[in-house]
Amino acid sequence: MLYREAGDFKTSYAADGQTFPIAFDRWGYYVAIAVAFLVIPFIIDDYWEKSVLVPVLIYAMAALGLNILTGYCGQLSLGTGGFMAVGAYASYKLMTAFPELNIFFVILLSGGVTAGVGLLFGLPSLRIKGFYLAVATLAAQFFLVWLFNKVPWFYNYSATGQINAPTRTFFGIEVTGPSAAPWATYLFCLLFVFIFAWAARNLTRGRLGRQWMAIRDMDIAAEIIGVNPLMAKLSAFAISSFYIGVAGALFFTVYLGAAEVGEAFGIDKSFLVLFMIIIGGLGSILGSFIGAAFMVLLPVLLKNLFVGGLDWPTDVAAHLQLVISGGLIILFLIVEPHGLAQLWRLLKEKLRLWPFPH
Repeated sequence: MLYREAGDFKTSYAADGQTFPIAFDRWGYYVAIAVAFLVIPFIIDDYWEKSVLVPVLIYAMAALGLNILTGYCGQLSLGTGGFMAVGAYASYKLMTAFPELNIFFVILLSGGVTAGVGLLFGLPSLRIKGFYLAVATLAAQFFLVWLFNKVPWFYNYSATGQINAPTRTFFGIEVTGPSAAPWATYLFCLLFVFIFAWAARNLTRGRLGRQWMAIRDMDIAAEIIGVNPLMAKLSAFAISSFYIGVAGALFFTVYLGAAEVGEAFGIDKSFLVLFMIIIGGLGSILGSFIGAAFMVLLPVLLKNLFVGGLDWPTDVAAHLQLVISGGLIILFLIVEPHGLAQLWRLLKEKLRLWPFPH
């Protein structure tokens, strides 16, 4: 077998503490990044962009944000859709108010605005937790959707209440608007996801990440040993909301191009991202990507099977798709609560020992 640690020795603490200490994992990561940046842009088309790749990347960004808050810090949130809406509307206001502002900085500033809103709604976490915190974030979801629907300033007093993303370029290449090339929008989203996934990995392995995990495992014991629960919880809410805001801005500007808050960022979006981290794996960067890919690809596969292959009515296929998705979520909660990332870890453990008994 290829997956072996024999001869994989380390000569420094930095080498021993790297993200991929095993050479096979490290080279697999390099190959995956090379394919993502150097191969896929040359073969991507409109279908793969709109149906698979760009949605997976954007939802992976949102799942990373929620995983930081829920998976690593243990603070349950049901307001992901609302925070994505904050990022989307912040990007819309910035693009219309500052036409010369580069789209890259628009996305980052939208994440910053969302981080501020997340910080505000994270204040109840200092006094409540568990189910009660979930209800508080659910209230934030409904409040934000109501706010963007009822205050005309957010959608520039449009008669329809719909927001539309203006055409913007990045290094002279259109990345928003109807004429943007599939490879351009894909690479633009991939750039953000790559940078922020790398940052999330380092955050969760550092001092701040250890504080989050201490709060998650037992907040009272964490406070006794010197962890400041105020800073730990609020930093988790702020950073998580930043990631989700960036995802919302990308979802609106690059993917949708036009949106209405109730349809694009409703409560179903919050549950969708929550299901992604449950299926992928709580407290796992890899799990965020696996869960996003699973929840995006499954409906596409089922639709192609039922509608394209078996010629079933679209409404029947849609309802059956929901039943299958819900059944799989229940199955994962019962059989493997730690998600698909844990299954991958177990497979690697078996590969290390194969063919010897264990």
